[in-house]
Amino acid sequence: MSHKILSIKQLSQDVFTAEIEAKLIAQARKPGQFVIISINNDYSERIPLTIAGADAEKGTIRLIWQRVGKTTAELADLKAGDEISGIVGPLGNPTHLENFGTVVCVGGGIGNAPLLPIATGLKEAGNKVISILGARNKELVILEDEFSKISDELIVTTDDGSYGRKALVTEPLKEICEREEKPDKIFVIGPAIMMKFCCKTTEPYKISTEVSLNTIMVDGTGMCGGCRVEVGGKAKFVCVDGPEFDGHQVNFDLMMKRLGAYRDLEQQAHEAYLKHKCKLGLDQ
Repeated sequence: MSHKILSIKQLSQDVFTAEIEAKLIAQARKPGQFVIISINNDYSERIPLTIAGADAEKGTIRLIWQRVGKTTAELADLKAGDEISGIVGPLGNPTHLENFGTVVCVGGGIGNAPLLPIATGLKEAGNKVISILGARNKELVILEDEFSKISDELIVTTDDGSYGRKALVTEPLKEICEREEKPDKIFVIGPAIMMKFCCKTTEPYKISTEVSLNTIMVDGTGMCGGCRVEVGGKAKFVCVDGPEFDGHQVNFDLMMKRLGAYRDLEQQAHEAYLKHKCKLGLDQ
């Protein structure tokens, strides 16, 4: 069954969003879950992408992705009206949502995409939501408007100070942890190094901190073993055991080593795709 793309646009450098027809998935999905897409069933790679939102009545899901390898580049080159051959989901364990009290949602770069439905669900559950969004510069900040609508307090940081506060996300996070009214729960999604140091920041305050490790997923079904991580000294598979885990129990150093194992292959595949486009005259 094919799935039509209703709209697609670029959010920032190498980051894109699309609204895609997927009625059953839109009706069943919950915050924190993901899908596996195949652009063309005959030859394309299958990649997992977190569901960034859904409209059950309209029968559509929203996907946001970063162009890093061949398949994500192919996806970014599609247009409204094009079709994706296969979408499987929703997969993964949904986020546990309840009224914790005061929650902090920390997003880094593309991590804002999977964080948005979680923050929205937490707000709907009655929580006071404090959102911290970080990026390297102003151009890479995404979904700020959407977060502002569901956040009781919103803090934007950039590494270079070109927008918001010049700081890493750990700086305002530490300040919030030191408030008289400490947060009851913290959710962090972003680059592995950012999640690692956010967890180091919250650990001394003994505040429960959930992280989503979706960036390490490859196959998305538990068969390839590419998303194996160590949590609390035990091996876990992100796609079937997660994607969310207690951040204070995750071995981030081991995870980052595993992430690096695929980086060169992704780059090589992307470069080969660009050369193929150029040869066909499709790079205009």
